[in-house]
Amino acid sequence: MTQAQIIGWGHTVFGKSDHPDTESLMAEAVAQALAHAEIAPGDVDGIFVGVFNNGFSKQDFQGALVAMGDPRLAHVPAMRFENACATGSAALHGALDFIGAGRGRIALVVGAEKMTATPTAEVGDILLSASYRSEEADVEGGFAGLFGQIAHSYFQRYGDRSEELAMIAAKNPANGMANPFAHMRKDFGLEFCNTVSEKNPYVAGPLRRTDCSLVSDGAAVLVLADTEAAAQAPRAVGFRARAQANDILALSRRDVLEFRGARMAWEKALEHSGLTVDDLSLVETHDCFTIAEMLEYEAMGLAAPGQGHRVIREGITQKDGRLPVNPSGGLKSKGHPIGATGVSMHVMAAMQLMGEAGDMQIPGATLAGVFNMGGAAVANYVSIMERVK
Repeated sequence: MTQAQIIGWGHTVFGKSDHPDTESLMAEAVAQALAHAEIAPGDVDGIFVGVFNNGFSKQDFQGALVAMGDPRLAHVPAMRFENACATGSAALHGALDFIGAGRGRIALVVGAEKMTATPTAEVGDILLSASYRSEEADVEGGFAGLFGQIAHSYFQRYGDRSEELAMIAAKNPANGMANPFAHMRKDFGLEFCNTVSEKNPYVAGPLRRTDCSLVSDGAAVLVLADTEAAAQAPRAVGFRARAQANDILALSRRDVLEFRGARMAWEKALEHSGLTVDDLSLVETHDCFTIAEMLEYEAMGLAAPGQGHRVIREGITQKDGRLPVNPSGGLKSKGHPIGATGVSMHVMAAMQLMGEAGDMQIPGATLAGVFNMGGAAVANYVSIMERVK
């Protein structure tokens, strides 16, 4: 099987965008990516689009919108993927499989979402479609409410870890100060994140506003190429391993604190790569809520169940720690435009490995892990990435 490699990327600034829709967001990021990879639209053999939508826009058929932004791509096969908050990684896996099967040599992976034009209450209801509505549709606070329940259950089992969640909440925006693409470039500090106030109220259960990721607009694009084409490119980042593992959708039918699907995806990827988590230079992980990042520490093997708080308290995942986690600022700072998130995380990791991360750069980064999940650890994707040239 041919191994696809990343040879370029594009990334809009995340946040409340002047772009009116995903069509224009994708057009900006695609143009950047083609230029960065130094390829022409005529070189592209397939387009893989990740957009959640589900009510953010009445315009769907999102796979066809890339060519609306660049008509030179009009006759390139294009398809749309959706897998909740892991939509971008689903599109990436589709493109990797496409090149791996020899069906094309160069592919675009395009992730996008336009969220801020939708009223806040509607955003919450749209996102709840990534839960099991038969049982969870009436959860107060939407997805924040679901993760608030998860945090409450964690505290009941392992003790109140509000301060450690605040440490994660402070870490990621501090990192995001160095990210020119980030939605929120502000260092709030631990005291603010750990104090309930008018500006930082409880949102759901023990989760405060600073424990929650942002509603954002944005697009990100990866250019993938087979090994022969990548050898002629100005840069190349390969996949030492990639894995996907799912878990049951309904929270009532599993112990959600296990994050079992996430753990399985990490175990598969690390086993296939021949590495351990200690070999990684950095990780970009899915911090939709701070409790998610803490549970992901445990899922990736940094701590035993119930001990994730020790990872942040001991400084392991700080930017200057043993394993920096979310040096980009993560979803908490960079923003979380659903379809773009998984693609963006891989862009951030590739930038680090190529030494193109600017002020975000982790010195000497050689191996990067990416974890992107859909729902409450239902669709789980892990990538282990390395620089090829």
